Amino acid sequence: MDEDQDELPGQYNDGNRAFLQAFLARGTMTFQESQPILAAIFTAQENEEIEPDQITQEDFDSYVSAVSAAVSPFDLEIRSAMHQTRKERVYALVNTTSDPMTQLATLHSADEIAFVKRVIDAMFERYNTPRMEALCLDEMQANKLRARPAPEHGDDVDMENGEAPTPTQQAPKGLKSSEVETVMHSMVDEGWFERSRDGFYCLSVRALLELRSWLVESYNDPDAEDGEWQRVKFCEACKDVVTIGQRCAERDCLVRLHDNCADAFFRTRRRRDCPKCSKEWTDRHFVGERAVTETDAYQRGRRRSGKSARHSNMAEEIMHNDEEEGGEDEGDEE
Repeated sequence: MDEDQDELPGQYNDGNRAFLQAFLARGTMTFQESQPILAAIFTAQENEEIEPDQITQEDFDSYVSAVSAAVSPFDLEIRSAMHQTRKERVYALVNTTSDPMTQLATLHSADEIAFVKRVIDAMFERYNTPRMEALCLDEMQANKLRARPAPEHGDDVDMENGEAPTPTQQAPKGLKSSEVETVMHSMVDEGWFERSRDGFYCLSVRALLELRSWLVESYNDPDAEDGEWQRVKFCEACKDVVTIGQRCAERDCLVRLHDNCADAFFRTRRRRDCPKCSKEWTDRHFVGERAVTETDAYQRGRRRSGKSARHSNMAEEIMHNDEEEGGEDEGDEE
């Protein structure tokens, strides 16, 4: 860098501002995604061509630190977590104070916000039980949530401010079937949901980072005793939320691991068993869509109905297990 372009160490400059703009435009970023961005910034600053592969992790960390410090007065910060299915760390620019539904209100109508809330409720309640922790759904299931359920007595509450609507207010009614696909895809584009190859939607890394406290407050019982089953669980190794990964073979045990964490975790132990209940860790009991797709019922439905109809089988399987009074589901067979 030329002498007249030198900046004091730690000084926030135009390069940092350009990096922040790139972060704001994306919402999330990995080190690999940052390399061409930082290469362009360094090229402009140093007046010589800098290649993306010349950008180091230290360069990235330095810019992340500077940006995080700059946005902190605005209740923003950069958090990171390992992606649950890819071996890469994802950095997200998250709002530390705003309610998640308020954030969505800047881009979506009241009907769409209410629908998204029902989708998240379904992920963590309807499709997340001790028998089957799917924590996901597909478009067919999302369509079943498009209509706003009739409120029970005293339950007609405005989700925006927690107040009952006045006679002049019109509560959200629901979406048309044709609008569901658009909303679900927009949630993926905005970085809140991820969609797998098989068409399952789950919360993205960004959403898990930003909504962590809200998810625990919304779906976990604060009065539950230690060891009692909770809807939001954390990886035994990295302590981040688990919505895709592995579970202990003992149904009542709460130990969960991300796939990316499991091998490293067990390398430090003499036996590949659960650290709490000591039951053998099978690698065949799942959290996420595999809790559904690995069941015999799902595989039979796929063979019988073909790929285009298999998600209907998934929905029926989850609902069957959710409503069942007792007995093991096929996903928990040993």
